[in-house]
Amino acid sequence: MHLMIPHASALGEACKHSLGTLALPHLSALLGLLKPEGQALGSDEYSLNTPFELALARERGLGTDAGPLPTAAWLAAEAGLGGQAEQAWALLSPMHLAVGSDQVSAYAPELLALDEDESRAFFAAMAELWPAEEGWRAHWLSPLQWLLGHPSLAGLASASLDRVVQRNVATWMPEARRLRTLQNEAQMLLHRQPLNEAREARKALPLNSLWISGCGAEAGASQALPADLQVDSSLRQPLLMEDWASWAEAWARLDDGAVSHLLSEARLGKPARLTLCGERFARSYALPPRSALQKTLHRWLPPRAEVHSLLEAL
Repeated sequence: MHLMIPHASALGEACKHSLGTLALPHLSALLGLLKPEGQALGSDEYSLNTPFELALARERGLGTDAGPLPTAAWLAAEAGLGGQAEQAWALLSPMHLAVGSDQVSAYAPELLALDEDESRAFFAAMAELWPAEEGWRAHWLSPLQWLLGHPSLAGLASASLDRVVQRNVATWMPEARRLRTLQNEAQMLLHRQPLNEAREARKALPLNSLWISGCGAEAGASQALPADLQVDSSLRQPLLMEDWASWAEAWARLDDGAVSHLLSEARLGKPARLTLCGERFARSYALPPRSALQKTLHRWLPPRAEVHSLLEAL
């Protein structure tokens, strides 16, 4: 089993304080048994792709230094779009941009509370921006995930949605003219959209923008994710919303759940891998071969790791 945990930590004093309050006994015991595997993935908090996305790319057999990752094409392939997955895709994330006195901030798409019917209505209302006769392919994936395919989207660098949520968008605006034009046209169309008038009438946030990310075509060498990979994303929402109390509670549940299960597997000598993904780096750990004496010693004197410093380093 390979357990991958995105949003295991973040930069900033608030997260550091929350980490200091966490008691993660199962994670400590697990990391006491496992050993670091390979080099850390990532560079800094300003990279377009998150360390979690880099870790997924590695599991797909792709290099992690070949530029922006075609994460939208991965979603297209997983959605069963067939041969269309080989073309360039982009992920469109409906969101609300809040204009302040000195910056424009991106709210988490979840704050729109879009249900399927309303999301599909917005998706249909935007169709004039991507006419099929001009080679565009649009696919509604979920209320907060729309896919857009077109050859012009190949090779365009764009920041992951998780990089921009709850932040000033100026740092993350795409340089590609195609993406800026598409985003501007979407914002103008949404500004005069009757669906938004209905939302404002009931005091809901207007859907006034789309974040475009994950552009590109799936590489021919890309593989399906391994069957034994388990991704637990329960830390994502509270971390992005900077709800540190809920994030700490989610970590405690994760420690008692999936982490505890992986620890049991490792103690039985079964294959066990763990990947922890933070804001800058992702690090993987694996169970090394152990002698009979080591196994006996580990039963009587279980090794433990200091998890807080490991998580802060991500």
